[in-house]
Amino acid sequence: MQKPAQSLERKKRGGKMAGDGCLPLFETRRAKGIIFYRVFAVSVFVCIFLIWVYRLSHIPNERDHQNGRLTLWVWIGLFAAELWFGFYWIVTQAVRWNRVHRQTFRNRLSQRYENELPGVDIFVCTADPKIEPPTMVINTVLSVMAYDYPTDKLSVYLSDDAGSDLTFYALMEASHFCKHWIPYCKKFNVEPRSPAAYFIKVGEARGDDHKSQSKDLAAIKRLYEEMENRIQTATKLGRITEEIRMKHKGFSQWDSYSSRLDHDTILQILIDGRDPNAVDNEGCALPTLVYLAREKRPQYSHNFKAGAMNALIRVSSKISNGQVTLNVDCDMYSNNSQAVRDALCFFMDEEKGHEFAFVQFPQNFDNVTKNELYSNSLRIYNEVEFEGMDGYGGPIYCGSGCFHRREILCGRKYDKETKIELKRENDSKREESLLELEETSKALASCTYETNTQWGKEIGLKYGCPVEDVITGISIQCQGWKSVYCKPERDAFLGVSPTTLLQFLVQRKRWSEGDFQIMLCRYSPARYAHGKISLGLRLGYCCYCLWAPNCLATLFYSIVPSLYLLKGIPLFPMISSPWIIPFAYVMFAKYTYSLAEFLWSGGTALGWWNEQRLWLYLRTTSFLFGFIDAILKTLGFSESSFAVTEKVADEDVSQRYEKEIMEFGAASSMFTILSTLALLNLFCMIGAVKKVIVGDGYVKFYETMLLQILLCSALVLINWPLYQGLFLRKDNGKMPSSVTTKSLVLALSVCTCFTFLY
Repeated sequence: MQKPAQSLERKKRGGKMAGDGCLPLFETRRAKGIIFYRVFAVSVFVCIFLIWVYRLSHIPNERDHQNGRLTLWVWIGLFAAELWFGFYWIVTQAVRWNRVHRQTFRNRLSQRYENELPGVDIFVCTADPKIEPPTMVINTVLSVMAYDYPTDKLSVYLSDDAGSDLTFYALMEASHFCKHWIPYCKKFNVEPRSPAAYFIKVGEARGDDHKSQSKDLAAIKRLYEEMENRIQTATKLGRITEEIRMKHKGFSQWDSYSSRLDHDTILQILIDGRDPNAVDNEGCALPTLVYLAREKRPQYSHNFKAGAMNALIRVSSKISNGQVTLNVDCDMYSNNSQAVRDALCFFMDEEKGHEFAFVQFPQNFDNVTKNELYSNSLRIYNEVEFEGMDGYGGPIYCGSGCFHRREILCGRKYDKETKIELKRENDSKREESLLELEETSKALASCTYETNTQWGKEIGLKYGCPVEDVITGISIQCQGWKSVYCKPERDAFLGVSPTTLLQFLVQRKRWSEGDFQIMLCRYSPARYAHGKISLGLRLGYCCYCLWAPNCLATLFYSIVPSLYLLKGIPLFPMISSPWIIPFAYVMFAKYTYSLAEFLWSGGTALGWWNEQRLWLYLRTTSFLFGFIDAILKTLGFSESSFAVTEKVADEDVSQRYEKEIMEFGAASSMFTILSTLALLNLFCMIGAVKKVIVGDGYVKFYETMLLQILLCSALVLINWPLYQGLFLRKDNGKMPSSVTTKSLVLALSVCTCFTFLY
């Protein structure tokens, strides 16, 4: 007989009770060191509170005689900045307070349900063949077509929001190549299953592991290179030749094509998984493969990626109607052929599975440099913060690498008394011909289909925000559903991260703007989610939704203390004052823990330093522009837009990126701000050194200005790559001379005016 303690533990982990003879399909474990961290966090909060007390108890007169022209508003500004930093730090504790780890048991899933696995529909989205090259898109498509999963239960849909015949041609080529690629993957248990990534890996290995398959490897690589050459030739030409057009009837659908924003629905089932003749070169069934370019007209809003996803949900429900859907960005190829089974371990668990609406995998990247030049590995999010949100009911929906139950995306409400069965039933025979199916499915992707319906409101992905994925996730969780974070030992998906500083800043500007718009709209976690999800999960959402407002406090702290250092006016306690202790402790504790957390997550010390630099750059540029634009859009002064992050880079840019040399080559207002702030702090530091040399001496200045010296010095040190780009570099990645000139004039003007006017 099972002991009560063991029974309770089994229930806590998730899974059916032992009385049923079934072991759980997944296990949940609390992260180690939680108690120690909570004690540490409390000690930091106590010191933050003491800093607030210091500011309130030491308010200077409007004109303090000892400190010259120190004005009351500066002190109030510092207090407001420190109040915000403290508040935001408290918010971020939610994602560290209750972290959990999940582990799946795929072998148990296979033993129990191998013949009853549900259908899975996979959505791949692309929007621009110039920014997202067709060869990259089809590598992602081929990687998910080759999942270790019954092919008759797998369907792959490519949504092409550019309606490009080049992308369609690439997919058509992939539909032929997959007949060789899928059997090869299964025969040799290939990982990863993106051909391009796999051939790079094999080329780097050059060991005995691949000798046994050398003949097959050479053959499949030759087929891939031939396909790649044909696609790249067409891409460079910029059009499809008449000879190629004659080979497939699908190209006739471009006869009525006007532009990417004005065309009929283009839909082609390239591989019909139910057709007994749709087999690979070994006679095994192939997954269904569908190309879709939804109808677009200038007078109708297409709602960006959310609109594309909703069209895919409807069209796929007609063609394959898989009970589970997966959506991935076109640059996020599958790196783990077992990811589908990992997700199903949560959905099909007998005890807890019915509670989960979606399973989110981390977003990882295969082009991140050793020391993470642009801090774009999302290391802390993946290793720490999403696990923290999972402890309160699940992570956010990130828009890629996420498995959903179809019924929930289609509007099914949560009912704890009812369980959704995912076991696949025998499909009824389809009566429609392939041509009839294509024609009836096209209507589901028309631009008028959603008129006077609940699509974009109660059904499908939500509209009205650039980060449609986040508001969709929070609305699902507010109905009572939970999500789960799955981080297998082998990364499930690998994508392409920005390779220039400007790309990175523009991408994060879009993220911060969209997240702050959530805070200001009806889906705000502070209001909409009140009483519907746990406080910890609401704070977890706020952690990202409040990125943008960080710009104000950071800008104030990056400018004012340095300017007052230039004048020799202290804004912090003297070194001999006991009030310096909370300031020193918070600074030391926060950054020491941050470094330890980064190293524990697998990063390097230099990678952590790069991350601190990028957080400064984000808070003073991306978050600033995101903050302003979010407010303007909320007030109706501008409209929402969506900028696709560029996925390709010039060869010299790529070489500098691999050498971890920061790229400043383009003129941008963001670079002007960064350069001005860096130069301002440099001039203030030079002025302070001059004051020590010709003034009262080092000891007295050090005693009164220590914290300001440390702050200004840190800002100067962290901007070293920027100074190199401004003055020392000669390559094409240096800062444009126009930006250098403007920044020098602005920084000198501010320092000069402050020196003489105050």
